[in-house]
Amino acid sequence: MINGHPHAMSPSIRKHQFICGMLGAKLHELLGKKQVENCSFYSKLDWIVNENTVVRPDIMIVCGEFKDDFLRFPPTLIVEVLSASTSMKDKNIKYKLYEEQKVKYYILANPDTQTCDIFELQNGIYVAVNEAKKFVLQDDCKMEFDISTFVAKLNIN
Repeated sequence: MINGHPHAMSPSIRKHQFICGMLGAKLHELLGKKQVENCSFYSKLDWIVNENTVVRPDIMIVCGEFKDDFLRFPPTLIVEVLSASTSMKDKNIKYKLYEEQKVKYYILANPDTQTCDIFELQNGIYVAVNEAKKFVLQDDCKMEFDISTFVAKLNIN
């Protein structure tokens, strides 16, 4: 639900689930190596933005104290895996919502083209940084990950 309006989401397909699984495993591995207590990986977790808006991103990295069953503050990084039925929502409605809520990194992974669009919040607006390989999640947590090359090399045919 976004701004009080329900948005139908289609069932996920094989390519979508494959990319989510592979990216999730890699992000979990990278965060584990950092030994950062306040940054965690989540998949398909509800983020309650407000009483009228609840979203469930494909992948999130959440930094900060978090013990509730649902997220109630903006995550640091979100990955949405595009599908034909949700692509426009991910590129427009969610893009604007995540930008307004100050999500630091927003990544759109396309299973059909095996590419990623990477956006970083700079001065309150998203800027395309498609060659990003270093993500500053917190002052004490920097994650190096060439997500575009990783997705391009996935065997998802």
